[in-house]
Amino acid sequence: MIQHPIPPLYNSSSEILILGSFPSVKSREAMFFYGHPQNRFWKVIAGVFGDSVPQTIEEKKHLILDHHLALWDVISSCEIEGSSDASIKNVTANDLSPILQAASIDKILVNGKTAEKLYIQYIQPKTQFPAICLPSTSPANAAWSLERLIDAWGKVLKS
Repeated sequence: MIQHPIPPLYNSSSEILILGSFPSVKSREAMFFYGHPQNRFWKVIAGVFGDSVPQTIEEKKHLILDHHLALWDVISSCEIEGSSDASIKNVTANDLSPILQAASIDKILVNGKTAEKLYIQYIQPKTQFPAICLPSTSPANAAWSLERLIDAWGKVLKS
């Protein structure tokens, strides 16, 4: 069993919560979200808001919080081989209530189909809060170019 090592990122002005499935090996090593250099998450968020791509964890935190976003993952602990979402089993879900109580979340977004499936299975029955599934920023989602991802994410983040 691997425990999620990264605390959620949010503050009282967060309005949109973005959930991934579970941190990759690189993210767990970096102790921050979307730590794999091939993951396009930071390029997408920066592109949506016309900001420069953050390099440090501090810059990444500012990008998220300055745009009233919050970040976390669906899974609190699981069995996983490497970073393979397909290998995830024996899931324990994160409790979103601390975020939902402290912030004015009016949208929950999930980054990709695995996060969506896990959210619907483990979290939505408790929160009764539907999530919007956006195309994964993972390099495994090669069908989506960076430009298409920025466009799709932007339509939801800016609406």
